[in-house]
Amino acid sequence: MVVSATRTEHASFDVPASIDAVKVDDDNLRVNASEALAAVPGLVVQNRQNYAQDLQISSRGFGARSAFGVRGVHLITDGIPASMPDGQGQAATFNLDVAERIEVLRGPYSAIYGNHAGGVIQLFTREGDGAPSVELNLAGGSYGTHKTDVTAQGKQSNIGYVLDASRFDTDGYRAHSAATRDQAYARLTLTPTEGAKLNIIANALRQNDTQDALGVTWATYQRDPRAGEIDSTDTQSPKRTLADRYNTRKSINHKQIGATWEQRLSSDDRLRVTAYGGNREVVQYQAFSKAFQAPASHSGGVVDFERDFSGADINWSHVNALAGGKLTTTAGVEYGRSSDARQGYENFIGATFGVKGALRRDEDDKVSNLDPYLQTEWDAGAWQLSAGLRHSRVKISVDDHFLSNGNDSGSLSYSHTTPVLGVLYRVAPLLNVYASAARGFETPTLNELFYSGAGGGFNFRLQPAYSTHVETGVKARLDERTRINAALFQVKTSDELVVDSASGGRTSYRNGGKTLRQGVELSLDSSWGYGLSTRLALTTLRAVYDEGYGNVLKGSRLPGVPNANLYGELAWKESAGRFGAALEAVAVGKIYVEDSNVDQPASGYGVLNARVNLGQQWGGWRFKQFARLNNLLDKNYVGSVIVGDTNKRYYEAAPQRNWLVGASALYQF
Repeated sequence: MVVSATRTEHASFDVPASIDAVKVDDDNLRVNASEALAAVPGLVVQNRQNYAQDLQISSRGFGARSAFGVRGVHLITDGIPASMPDGQGQAATFNLDVAERIEVLRGPYSAIYGNHAGGVIQLFTREGDGAPSVELNLAGGSYGTHKTDVTAQGKQSNIGYVLDASRFDTDGYRAHSAATRDQAYARLTLTPTEGAKLNIIANALRQNDTQDALGVTWATYQRDPRAGEIDSTDTQSPKRTLADRYNTRKSINHKQIGATWEQRLSSDDRLRVTAYGGNREVVQYQAFSKAFQAPASHSGGVVDFERDFSGADINWSHVNALAGGKLTTTAGVEYGRSSDARQGYENFIGATFGVKGALRRDEDDKVSNLDPYLQTEWDAGAWQLSAGLRHSRVKISVDDHFLSNGNDSGSLSYSHTTPVLGVLYRVAPLLNVYASAARGFETPTLNELFYSGAGGGFNFRLQPAYSTHVETGVKARLDERTRINAALFQVKTSDELVVDSASGGRTSYRNGGKTLRQGVELSLDSSWGYGLSTRLALTTLRAVYDEGYGNVLKGSRLPGVPNANLYGELAWKESAGRFGAALEAVAVGKIYVEDSNVDQPASGYGVLNARVNLGQQWGGWRFKQFARLNNLLDKNYVGSVIVGDTNKRYYEAAPQRNWLVGASALYQF
């Protein structure tokens, strides 16, 4: 079942959109969403080996420019946004230990979710069910990696519950990349009356002093993929790295609670109300030299902010007969708000770097959105027609209290109406074809507005990007065991948001003219009998500047976006489920690192991974074990890039051959 595209339950086969639902497997760490999302076409999800900056996620090329966190892709957990009103999200808040599935929506239909452009990633966690149970998971592997997770769940009468707590720690593959992550999760599901359901969900994430490895130049990567970049300005310790000298790191404390009430008013009407709130505290030490900190306009190398956020979504769905078919209509309104108390400090005192020094920034930043939306779908016989409309209004305000370098106070307001149209035709019971189109809207985030050029203040001139999406596709079941999805798409964007300059963890942006994205997505899933199955996900993407700007020529490739990526899997499972094994193949094309395509691109690569798993049952006990060997052929390759880094420290190396083992024990009372 999928709900991302239409907000009502459908099989993905019957939705006129590119959408995949994937399970989060037990045979991995369940720390990074990249573990599960590698098998989704159209999506590039890179573990940057840097837990201070989160995953790098792009959908059809949107989001690749993000310096940290997720941009251009909307994140949701159980109907509650994991992205802020400005569009910035953190995939690290996904709790994969309790995940039931992850839905990934790409293309035109994602426009109905408002301010972003590339897609929607929605995590659904499991509800408590059955007799009470307790499960312990332990895992460990290369580079000092460990994880411990404990889960309790069950259902008594009309109350279901899930409780989870975990700790993950690693020394890191790259120099200066150690991290410790604590997560906690609680879900309470109540059915007080017939036709009503209340879900209350709370989660927390804490990372103290997570080391930031920074990027490196091509020469440093070739010399030693695990090494950090030497600080050439350090006369006292000429071999010390930038990361070590400035002790680059980030601390995160994130807490959130939300509730969703769903009420069936009749067999044809449903009301859903969602409300949430939370707090996020971040302290980040960046790698700025003392010389660079001299300009009065600079905001310092230490970012310190506390954010309060909240929001609500109310929608109503109604079904009625129309012209021999069924008409389903959903109307709703979504509101979100975040408020930051933000300070910036020098990251040195005297000759000591990596410590909080003099105040250089002090302001309050507020972002809000208010978006009414309407979706309707008519289904009759072989035809399904659908349409949607959303009006997005995003307001941003800055109240500057640090006036010695000028007053950056001001406000911005962006608004746009995004229409969506789709048609699906059932050629045969096992063959559907479809087409869809939409207008997209992507505002700058607060992080993209904070700086204007080298050392500049708040960038009030930055404008939203507008995009037009079209897509056509085929969904076919060749038989009960084989399914094919194929999509052909094009996206034209004006005022594309691009990197202006990036240095030491601070990035500024500008509008870079028109871009064009054209691509093909293909997925093939087959079961062959005797426990064998295969999965293939292939994407080809031509993402280019459709007009030049500055020194960027028309036809230049968008940085951070590979022209092709492939996932393949051959798996076997014993009929009783006691044994299993798989071989995975991942291939990614060449990636350019800056807009002009002049500097050394990250070379394409292909890696093989293998896994095995075991399972046993004894009375009320269930035991599982797994082992993984990643990068079997021990390849050296760049796993992700920092787009547009001014100092040409673009490259972030991926691990060479590495291993992981884990075991779990579950007892059901």
